[in-house]
Amino acid sequence: MDTLNATFARRLLIAHLVSTLEKPSVPVLMSETGWPRRTIQDVIKAIPGMGVNIYFRQDGRRNNDGYYVIDQWGAINPDWLDQNIDNVKKSLE
Repeated sequence: MDTLNATFARRLLIAHLVSTLEKPSVPVLMSETGWPRRTIQDVIKAIPGMGVNIYFRQDGRRNNDGYYVIDQWGAINPDWLDQNIDNVKKSLE
């Protein structure tokens, strides 16, 4: 597989993490990627532009208590993403 565009690869990586981690909040995603909060937030905001339905599920009393969920992948095949996640990560090196 050729190297992916870094912007697209970031979106794929965050989508993959949201679908595979338990309760993937912004702090959890920051810990997993080492990226700053603003980068994570910007990538999450851009994911719907790929046709992926991502949303924040409230899980507590405070507005920021919760995590992200993907319930529809649009044109992205999550099985392909699982199989190619190492190549996606290499595109970000």
